[in-house]
Amino acid sequence: MSDEELKAYPDGPDEGPAGVFGARLRTLIEAHYPDERKRPGYARLAQEIREQTGGSISGTYLWELATARKRNVTIDQLGILAKFFGVPPEYFLNDEVAGRVGTQLALVTALRDAKVRNLALRADGLSPGTLDALLVMVNEARKVERLSPVDTDATVTTASPHEPQETSEPDPRPTETGS
Repeated sequence: MSDEELKAYPDGPDEGPAGVFGARLRTLIEAHYPDERKRPGYARLAQEIREQTGGSISGTYLWELATARKRNVTIDQLGILAKFFGVPPEYFLNDEVAGRVGTQLALVTALRDAKVRNLALRADGLSPGTLDALLVMVNEARKVERLSPVDTDATVTTASPHEPQETSEPDPRPTETGS
């Protein structure tokens, strides 16, 4: 880095564009290989990338990108990395796209846990009121365990086939009445 670039990023190279790129690359590697003990080194990862994409990338270059020591990624290499990790190339360059992809990565990572997956599957089909009650309980459990709150504005939402449709007809389910 030149002196001018160092002045622009006083906290070091991790604060500049190369640092952002490196952090995003590391995030993808960690999401792709969640078990740190099974995570390949950069040489093995580069080999996997070459085998799956047909693109050319070295382990050293990959390490330099991930650690923000290299700042000049080519468009071809950007495409190779995006293809391998299944993200749009813009993920590396655009904060909004990176945010959306990050939210999806968090969901995928959470769903790798069998108990989280089991809880989600059991919740499917429950009424909106019951789902709201479950969300309150989960949020309280997160507080008790001193976990950070989940950003509900950034969660991925998709329409559920069991989601009730807006209708003017009354709910046909029986209600409890006091006698």
